[in-house]
Amino acid sequence: MTTSLAPRLDGLYHDYNREESATDPVHLARPYSDAADREIAGFCAAALAFGRVASVINSITTLLKIMGPSPATYVRAFDPSAPHPELRAMVHRWTRGVDLVALLWILRQMLDQAGTIERFFAAGYSPDHEDVGPALDSFSTRALALDMGKAYGRVPKRAGVCYFFPRPSAGSACKRLNLFLRWMIRYDEIDLGLWTAIPPSKLVVPLDTHIIRLGQCLRLTRYRSAGWKMAADITASLRALDPEDPVRFDFSLCHVGMMNACGYGRAQGDSQCPLRGNCRPRVRSSASRSRPRR
Repeated sequence: MTTSLAPRLDGLYHDYNREESATDPVHLARPYSDAADREIAGFCAAALAFGRVASVINSITTLLKIMGPSPATYVRAFDPSAPHPELRAMVHRWTRGVDLVALLWILRQMLDQAGTIERFFAAGYSPDHEDVGPALDSFSTRALALDMGKAYGRVPKRAGVCYFFPRPSAGSACKRLNLFLRWMIRYDEIDLGLWTAIPPSKLVVPLDTHIIRLGQCLRLTRYRSAGWKMAADITASLRALDPEDPVRFDFSLCHVGMMNACGYGRAQGDSQCPLRGNCRPRVRSSASRSRPRR
């Protein structure tokens, strides 16, 4: 990294730090006025944040409509043995309605035990931890140790609800959980800042395709394979620029990729990139560009 990167990232952050620029699913949780509703809506929104954007927004909107005006009230009273025909009819990529029933049942058990998702999560957190990695491991392990039988009947060997609770120790980048934590812990025009038990300095970037590309272009990581090590490595590079709030750059960096402005692996190089001069994109040769597809 060059010393000139910090002011460029600062400028990019301020350009995108506007509520109206939010294309994150977080904007579907924002309309709720009650913090408990925002927490539950935010978790469900992050859990379904995989796949095409239109499909993601549609699935989250459908689920929140089923849950009614108060998602927290709905979850606190959730009975996994009830018919729930609309919920069970849902499909989001490989996630089926029964997996969502199991998810909401797990969330209810979290609320029954701890009162909030924050307190359930914080039970596995220590200020001595370098980042939220160990807390995420504890959170997912304890979540999947809760009862699932009332949702599935005979619980499958690899139940679909497990996809919502990955672990860093298994190598997962935990993108959607890190996205949820960003929304809950950080506070600005984009993020909600509902939680107080964990500081923003402990967050890890939600590692998606765009952050991988920008991370490699900007030499924020030495890793080539996506996973927890890459996510933590990119975060460590950003922490060197802002020790107190390294993940504040995530939203703007992601949107550089979403705008197709990043030159990573593209013929135009970095000519359209707002970070040009700081990145070293891979540009295919003219020969490789003209080579026919097989």
